[in-house]
Amino acid sequence: MTHTARRIGRSLALVLPVVLVLSGTLAVSAVPWAGQDSGTQLTASSTEVSVRAKSRAPQDILRDQLLAELQEKDPGTALTHLQREVENRPSLAKHCFSIARALGRAAVEHYGPSRAQSFSRPVCDTSYATGVMRAS
Repeated sequence: MTHTARRIGRSLALVLPVVLVLSGTLAVSAVPWAGQDSGTQLTASSTEVSVRAKSRAPQDILRDQLLAELQEKDPGTALTHLQREVENRPSLAKHCFSIARALGRAAVEHYGPSRAQSFSRPVCDTSYATGVMRAS
């Protein structure tokens, strides 16, 4: 009897994980995901694949965040956050000048040249001031 029980136990130990993995995979692929019709399943074919979304560079994301912050608050806050981000992520330092110039141009559009210049800070040398000057 012990020999038979041991044999059944070994068989289950080998087969059960495979059955669980396969049934879990099938269950997940049949779940209607949020935002899709309830009749669709998680399947893909080469004809249904859309063009891959372009990944955005960290400096582009940061620039867009800071431009939004400039609109919501003021250029001084955006420049402070730019300086902190460059200090925290040195890889952004080479993009600091272009981001600061973009902030300067956006500040002129939003506040006018004289008020935009009043927010000038020594972030990325004089790039913010250059952006203000060129947008004026």
